[in-house]
Parts: sequence; structure tokens; C-alpha cells
Amino acid sequence: MSLSLVRRSLSSLLSRPPKPQLCPATSISSLTRRSVNMAANMDAVRAQIAEEVKVDLSSLLEPDDNMRGFQEVSRSFISDTITAPTPDMYAYAAKASIGDAVYHEPTTLAFEAHIAKITGKEDALFLPSGTMSNQIALRTHLKQPPYAVLCDHRSHIVRYEAGGTAFHSGAHSQMVVPSNGHHLTVADIEENIVLGTDLHSSPTEVISLENTLNGSIFPQDEIIRISEYAHSVGVKMHLDGARIWHVAAETGISVKDLCAPFDSVSLCLSKGLGAPIGSCLVGTKEFISRARWFRKLFGGGMRQTGFMTAAAAYALTHNFPRLPAVHALTRKLEAGLREIGVDILGPVETSAHRSMQVFFDPSPVGVTYAEIIERARALPEPIKLGGSRLVVHIQTSPKAVEDLLSVIRQLAEEKKAAGFVKPEVPLTNGRSHKNMYVKVKA
Repeated sequence: MSLSLVRRSLSSLLSRPPKPQLCPATSISSLTRRSVNMAANMDAVRAQIAEEVKVDLSSLLEPDDNMRGFQEVSRSFISDTITAPTPDMYAYAAKASIGDAVYHEPTTLAFEAHIAKITGKEDALFLPSGTMSNQIALRTHLKQPPYAVLCDHRSHIVRYEAGGTAFHSGAHSQMVVPSNGHHLTVADIEENIVLGTDLHSSPTEVISLENTLNGSIFPQDEIIRISEYAHSVGVKMHLDGARIWHVAAETGISVKDLCAPFDSVSLCLSKGLGAPIGSCLVGTKEFISRARWFRKLFGGGMRQTGFMTAAAAYALTHNFPRLPAVHALTRKLEAGLREIGVDILGPVETSAHRSMQVFFDPSPVGVTYAEIIERARALPEPIKLGGSRLVVHIQTSPKAVEDLLSVIRQLAEEKKAAGFVKPEVPLTNGRSHKNMYVKVKA
């Protein structure tokens, strides 16, 4: 750069007037106003967000809606999962502790200890659902593939758990059709179990039984024989005992004795017992410690579960004694269906061992499931049905049973008056290798 250019640049800079300086008081005042305005604006923004996120769900219900809900539950044969928590159950649950179950939740720990005690196992784990309980049990047992789980072909773990055994554990399911049409026997197990080191096979690591299965009670003496054989060849035993409470109530066998043959048991609290949520998985301390890890991995580590386990405790105490009445009402329903002439699906000789479900086929009287569903739905007090399965629960109304039988009886009489004659060849789908559970959307 030339000297003359430098001189001109310096001259220009020196000739500029200085910028006015704000006094300290003016600067502080301006900053304060700016901060106040920003705080006011932030308060307004937060208020706007609060307005956007708030919701009042109580406005969705009229004062009598829940009472009508109880009425609907009392006339639904869809499932026993629909039972509704009562005001007394809610009041008891509100007394629970408020700890975090991933860390320390006193009510939940006490409930888990109680379940472990009555099942005769070392430890228990509270879980959101029976499906998660079963799948975590299998995942905990299955450590190094290849491996397989042997079970009844009608089992919940293979039909109604969204393929979880394959997805979560990468396990092959060895589904067996009971030779007697009712329950697996030790002979069925011996014929189908896979042992040894044949490279072409997937060895059986776990035998999973279900009690009840389709509402039928699994004979305990056969379970013991299967367990003795399984353990003699190094195979674990798991029980899907979602409705084990029904078995204890009907047979008089203690829950501890029912669980004794198994290395792990899943017990549902929201089906027959009527709790709003939850199942418990029981086993050894080592097994439950690892299952607790898998619960976290599966996304089932819940927080303030005290009110859930308190509701389950209320259900155990107050609803378990009601199960014999459920079984009596179920037998009344089945007897009424037989009297009308519809077929009861499943082995006839085991009907006395059913607890709270009836599977039926109305085709022998010329009636379809859809016709029954439509007629029952049209009653002044509607009845809700879903197909071949009728589930009786602790909140089922005896009048609902009478009304349902009246609907089917009237339809059968109408068909007969129209000239329907029962065919000589049964139309039932109740053979052992068929699925008795026919779902109908009408």
C-alpha cells in the first residue's frame, strides 16, 4: 500500500465524530426493561403451551356412564378381561405406597412376596400382562440356541401372543395335538420331545403347559408325570397359569401344589380375579433376577405400581371366593345349551372339568353365530357375543345367562317351525385338531 493511501485512510478515521456513549444508568435500565419484557413474553408462551396440553377427560362421562358400563359388562360373554374395577377396589388401591418400582416400591414388593409365598416359589415379579409374563419366562429359560418350546397346539403362547416366542427368543415352537383330544399326556411328550444333538433338529429346552386351557382343567396327576419326565431329561417346565385361580377354586388343590411341578409360572390377575392390570411371574431368585432384567429390556419396567398391586391384592382377597359361583353359572349355561340342542365343543367326557368357558356350535339347530349375535344385540338390554366362546366371569349377571338361552331357544324354535331338520352327520367343528374358538364379526 502507498504512503499517500495510508495517510488518507488515517485522516478519514480521525475526522469521524465519536459515537455517543450511554451512561451506566441508561444501560442498566434498558437491560432491565428488556429482561422484564423477555420474562413476560416467556410467561405468555408457557401459558399458551399449558393451554395447548391440558385436557379434561372427566367431561367425556355423564354421571351415570360408569353404572351403564357395569351393566354392559354384566351382559358380555366376550372375555373375563372386561371385568371393571369397583369403587371399593379403587378406594383400597388409593391407600398404596407411591414408590418407584424400578428402584423400591413397598406395596409392590409386599405383593410380590405374597405371590411367591402362596405359589411356593422363591421370588415373584409383577408385570403388565400375561403375554409379557409368558414371553419373559421363556426368554429367561432359553439361553443358547438352537432351542425349542414344546406346547399344546392350542396354547396361548403360540396362538395369541403375536409370534412372541419366535420374535423375542428366536425359538422354534413344537406344537403337539393331544392324543386324547383334551390335554397333553406324558406319552404325547415322549413321542414329540426332541433330545440329543442331531444337527437337523431344534432340541426341546422348555415344555410349556396351560391350565386352564380353553376353560378346561388339566389333570394334576398328569402334570406331575410330565414334570418328572421333563426334569429327568434336563428340560425346564413353564406353566401359563393365567386362570390357575379357577383350577384351585374348582379342584380344591392349593395354588402351591398346582405350581410345584413347574420351574416358572405366570399367574394373571386381570382375568378371573378382575384386577384392572397385571400378572405375576414366579420362580427361583436367580430366575426372577434375570427376568427382571428382561422386563427392563422389553420396556416393562413400570414406575408407581403400588396402586396396581394393591388393586390386585384386593382382587385376590375379595374376588377369589366368588369363583365357585362363576363355575356354577357356567354349568347352568352349558346345561341350557345342551337342552336346546346345540353342540358343546370339545370332549364330552371332560365337560365337568370346565371352569368358566363354554364353546358351542349352534348349527345342529339350524342357527348361525351371526343370527344369535344380531338377535342378542337387539334386546332391550343388549347382550354382547363374539362367536363360539362364551366366557362367564365374576360380574356376569345370572339374568344375562337366562336371556341368552332364551334368544338361542327362540331362534331354534323359529328354524324348526320353518322346516329345519337336524342333519344326521354332525356339523360341529369341535374335533380335537380344529380350533374351537370361532370369532364372528356381525
